[in-house]
Amino acid sequence: MTEDQNETDQGTVLKISTGQQENRFSRFELIRWWDQSRLKNARVLVIGAGALGNEIIKNLALVGIGNILLVDFDQIEPSNLSRSVLFRESDRGRNKADVAAERARELFPEINIRPLCVNAVTDLGLGVFYWADVILGGLDNREARLAINQNAFRSGKSWIDGAIEGLSGVARVFAPDGPCYECTMSEVDWKILNARRSCTLLTREEMMSGKTPTTPTIASIIAAVQCQEAIKMLHGLETISGQGYIFEGLSFYQDVISYKRKAECYSHETFLPVCNLDFRADSLKLGDAIKLVRNDLGPAAVLELRQEVLTGFSCPECETDFEFHASLGKVRESEAVCPECGEQRFPMLSHQFDGSEPWQHLTFAELGVPPFDVFIGRAGEQQKFFLLDGDRQSVLATATEREKA
Repeated sequence: MTEDQNETDQGTVLKISTGQQENRFSRFELIRWWDQSRLKNARVLVIGAGALGNEIIKNLALVGIGNILLVDFDQIEPSNLSRSVLFRESDRGRNKADVAAERARELFPEINIRPLCVNAVTDLGLGVFYWADVILGGLDNREARLAINQNAFRSGKSWIDGAIEGLSGVARVFAPDGPCYECTMSEVDWKILNARRSCTLLTREEMMSGKTPTTPTIASIIAAVQCQEAIKMLHGLETISGQGYIFEGLSFYQDVISYKRKAECYSHETFLPVCNLDFRADSLKLGDAIKLVRNDLGPAAVLELRQEVLTGFSCPECETDFEFHASLGKVRESEAVCPECGEQRFPMLSHQFDGSEPWQHLTFAELGVPPFDVFIGRAGEQQKFFLLDGDRQSVLATATEREKA
């Protein structure tokens, strides 16, 4: 053992200070394997800025994570104030992501944190998953978890899920070579997931207001485990990949359980390798994208989006169709009511385009595709993935960086 190391009772080798002046992270750097530069250069995607998200952001800022993209489209409500360490009374009505990012900068002024106030299910481009080294979820519903899970696996990235209710919670690590979140879902999970959507697939307003009872104490415990696993992952250490840490607060029962990968699971598809295009979603037109795909894959190739977009409404009562373009997550069930007869219209959806559509002049953004997203070219069994990399700067850069640019 060298002079600058010491063995603890638990067998962990620590570095001993040799008189150098302390810096912000000196105590962390006493840990033998700790590499502060890895954390400074790390790129972490955090989805959810509620009770779990607050604790995750707090922890990541304190340990010196250099680059964070924080996604949440909700606003701060009174009940958030008792469970979220970063929010204040004066923040009521503001976007959670904006406020959490501001408080993270107060904790660690050198942090590069970018808030995105978008729906993570339908309006978050896949490019942010390719960008991230690790993804952490502080989510409160299965629909969002399933979307994050699919996108993490598509981009070949690991993600760390957290879920809390009452005094209990679970933290789980899912890696591309192991079981995923969908592999863990039961029939009950699928029934609850399906209940969040109407038969028309449009979001029901009453389902948006569902609340999960939680406390700040369980949020602290589960978020701490999530962040600790992220730190280990960023250092190349072994994590609880394919497993879940369960904590029952009432009984103080805790355990680590293992999950099995299901061969028939649909979430294991990967979108790799990806071809970066210097185009933006608000400038690339559908017709031009189809031409680009066919230049690569041949005249019979079609263009596919990674998820359905709304192209119109059909009223069975009036027997009329109405053209309407948007991402599915931006349209509520109430907006589908026919203005003529008052009956419920049904959405017309599409994710595949062959050049015969009358909307060739529309840009991807006008079709409902988010910036920094991926589209697919397909010709039979041959496929190629294209990233709208022209959106990288606008999606990832902080306000300060955009001003400098």
